Amino acid sequence: MTNGALVVLLLGGAAFAYAQLGTDEAAGETALRTATAGRGSVTASVTASGSVESAKSRALTFGTSGTVERVNVKAGDKVSKGDILAEVDDAAARETLSAAEATLASATEDGTSTAQLYAAYVKARNAYREASRTVAGTVIRAPFAGTVTAVNGSVGGSSSGSGSSSGSGQTQSGQPGANSSSASSASSGSSGTSGFIEVADTRKLQLVGSFTESDAGKLKVGQSATVTFDALPGVTATGKVSQIQPVAATSNNVVQYPVTITFGSVPAQVRLGQTATVEVVVGTAENAVTVPTAAISTSGGQSTVTLLRNGGQVRTPVQVGVRGTATSEITSGVSEGDVVVLPSVSTGTGTGTGNGQQRGFGGGFPGGGGVPGGGR
Repeated sequence: MTNGALVVLLLGGAAFAYAQLGTDEAAGETALRTATAGRGSVTASVTASGSVESAKSRALTFGTSGTVERVNVKAGDKVSKGDILAEVDDAAARETLSAAEATLASATEDGTSTAQLYAAYVKARNAYREASRTVAGTVIRAPFAGTVTAVNGSVGGSSSGSGSSSGSGQTQSGQPGANSSSASSASSGSSGTSGFIEVADTRKLQLVGSFTESDAGKLKVGQSATVTFDALPGVTATGKVSQIQPVAATSNNVVQYPVTITFGSVPAQVRLGQTATVEVVVGTAENAVTVPTAAISTSGGQSTVTLLRNGGQVRTPVQVGVRGTATSEITSGVSEGDVVVLPSVSTGTGTGTGNGQQRGFGGGFPGGGGVPGGGR
């Protein structure tokens, strides 16, 4: 005897109808899900993860080799432009400069009336300039106001510290100590560079996110972005896309493009190095005909939806405008008020009959829990 028949003998026709519903669920019947096309706004966005960096940072090294005599700062210190951050022993460099200065003075006094005198003057002048640069290279000066983020050397050690500077290698000749500063911008992608001292402007922050190639193709410089922080629930920052790297990076066979987001306003809680997620708005549509994005199927470059008309289902080609996560804009093929069919979802599994009978007995019929066989 089947479960359904057993319920008929014990509880009557009403119980049979409920049990039969359970049997239908077991057979895996599906319920028709629909939605009505409406009118409203649609926003499309893409996301990526990254970490907070300074938009202005430098890895600084000495321009002269020698033994470190003074380190005037430590990580976390605030510095002003031109502050002397570290020095090497400059005794030998200054002796060379004094000799070069005397030679240049003598050459200047001799004049340049002949080719030989002119050549001597030029040689003395160049030697003096080189000696001046060597003395300037015995100090590291702050190139801008900011925060010391790392000190990679100590008093008594080598002027090269624990690493050498690389990257953009920009120098500012003529400024005291500036020739000793090899500059590296965080946005240049040379995050592995290090110097004797590293300085960053913590007031100007940015985030470099890695976007997939399909998402990167939707990005443009100037688009608005919202940043959320993993360690700061509820804290958000705003910004704009400021740079899209033209060269992709491939990791685990996934092609991604580094994109720089420059913050417009930075909450006080945000710190360098914090992980974050950036969402960039890539399209908006106002007063548009909208349908759930799940109702749209795309194959071979053609998008379609299934409309419910006169009790039947009609597959209809559509033109999709802005495609959002939840809803999308339909520019042709669907009108406001049309009913679209959503992907079907099975209403039950192989255990549906047992669950249905337990619900019927335990909830709808007093005392049903004691009926023999009710659990089968």
